[in-house]
Amino acid sequence: AGTSVRTIDSREFSIASPVKSVRFGGSVSEILAKHEQKLPWIGRRQAVVEEYMTFLGNLVSAQTVYLCACLKMVVTYFTPMRVRICVEGVNISDSEDEDEYENLSRNFDQCHKALQLIARYVPSTSHFLMPVFQENFPFIQKSSRTLECYVHNLLRVSVYIPSIRRDILELIIGKMLQLDVSASRSDIEEAEEIAMQNLQGHPLKEEGLFDMDEDMPANPSTMAVTSHSVAERLDTLMAVLMAYVKDICHVNGSLHVERTKELYRDLLSVFDKLILPTHASCHVQYILFYLCSFRLALTEAFLDHLWKILQNPSQPAILRQAAAGYLGSFLARAKFIPVLTVRACLDLLISWIHGYIDSQNSSGKQACCDINLHGPFYSTCQAVFYVLIFRHRALLEGHMKKGLEYLQSLNLERVVMCQLNPLKLCLPTVTSMFAAITRKYQIVFCYNVIERNNRQLLPVVRSSTGGDCVTTKTNPLDSFFPFDPYLLKRSGQAIEPLYQVWEEFEDTELLSPRTSKQGPREDDDDFLYGDTPKADAIVGMTPNSFDSNLCSPNSIGSPPITFQKPF
Repeated sequence: AGTSVRTIDSREFSIASPVKSVRFGGSVSEILAKHEQKLPWIGRRQAVVEEYMTFLGNLVSAQTVYLCACLKMVVTYFTPMRVRICVEGVNISDSEDEDEYENLSRNFDQCHKALQLIARYVPSTSHFLMPVFQENFPFIQKSSRTLECYVHNLLRVSVYIPSIRRDILELIIGKMLQLDVSASRSDIEEAEEIAMQNLQGHPLKEEGLFDMDEDMPANPSTMAVTSHSVAERLDTLMAVLMAYVKDICHVNGSLHVERTKELYRDLLSVFDKLILPTHASCHVQYILFYLCSFRLALTEAFLDHLWKILQNPSQPAILRQAAAGYLGSFLARAKFIPVLTVRACLDLLISWIHGYIDSQNSSGKQACCDINLHGPFYSTCQAVFYVLIFRHRALLEGHMKKGLEYLQSLNLERVVMCQLNPLKLCLPTVTSMFAAITRKYQIVFCYNVIERNNRQLLPVVRSSTGGDCVTTKTNPLDSFFPFDPYLLKRSGQAIEPLYQVWEEFEDTELLSPRTSKQGPREDDDDFLYGDTPKADAIVGMTPNSFDSNLCSPNSIGSPPITFQKPF
């Protein structure tokens, strides 16, 4: 501005137009970052929250370049935190309430209102959310409470932005698998045994005298906390995910068919991509087990899906073997699968086995016992043996004569006596129990084959490094049954009524001499104890999935979901 000179009362004044300027002290993004630190809007008075919401809406609608920064800011509040303000170097709380977890529900509601507001102003918000969710996912060693809140909030997002639900489920289940493979079955059992010994050896303190950071109930009979720290975090997340599955699939206590179908397809896609290729996971797969219990059509669709993978020669052999393990374990352990469905699956499996034997006999070559060449065949045989061990009573009860005729129609003797020799590669306990049952009912006599196999060396397996062949000292199938007993206490309450436990045979004549000498174990269910080999657990991926059809859905509307909160 220019300078003018005026004379007032013979005095000269130099009048300069003041230069007005606003100093931001940095870029807009830096100002926003500082604004976030000086203004913790979560948990403030309603007027402050509403004003901040208006600011967010104006910002993302006018300057979409700041969309990701705003999304990240909102998502950072998906975990509980104690908000503090620093004023002139002094830390003060913005609230008189020092309880970190109080009013969490209200705070999370405000976060989701903000996220919904942003999505309304910027329709493409869903395309930018998943990287933010991935980046801000708490480290899996964080506390159960932190993981629980974050996963719960991600699942809430999937309700009002359903287009990314499959991606959200994939992210959550992938993290849960990391926990699952880090807590082996033996480690969890050992931790529980040590915890029980500690309880027996040291009297409990009086109620109210526990340390504050020990979230343990005073009464051990009602204790629902898994002793293994990693397993306890997984237990918490399994409980949250099961509650979500139940809430999505039910409206006013009744199953909503269309919603259930959509959720099943999303979970099945994640199963193909992450769960099926992961060896030695113990618990995450029970999400499908739990969902299938809602309706027989889901069970049949899941079985059909596994069957398609197993008998598809274009699938990798390792996935076909895994599918056989899932088939056998699911049929054996799920109480909600009726006998007719078990028989139908056994018919499919045994027919495929006989067809495979026929193809080997017709090839003109001497069939050899080689897991690398015939892995899916041996896994399918083991699945059939395993199902018969658990389900033979159900197949025989009611009408013993017809039941025996059905078992004889399976022509198991041909399977046992074929040159591929499946008894040689099956888990030893499965072999011995199958032999005992089939001997009792005079279906097939396996002990001559078993004794001959025992006199021979274990089968030769090609070295994966390309060198000379090596003789294995463990079961070369390297198999596991994915629905072995569920060990997590909190989420296990939903699985227990659906699960078929192992029932010891009362007839000692069922056991072979070698088996009877071993004596019973205290564990009522794990009859495979000590026979399943350990292997490095790897979370793998497959490129596509099969779409199993369910029954035709009823034309039912989609009322709003009442989401069950974990706190």
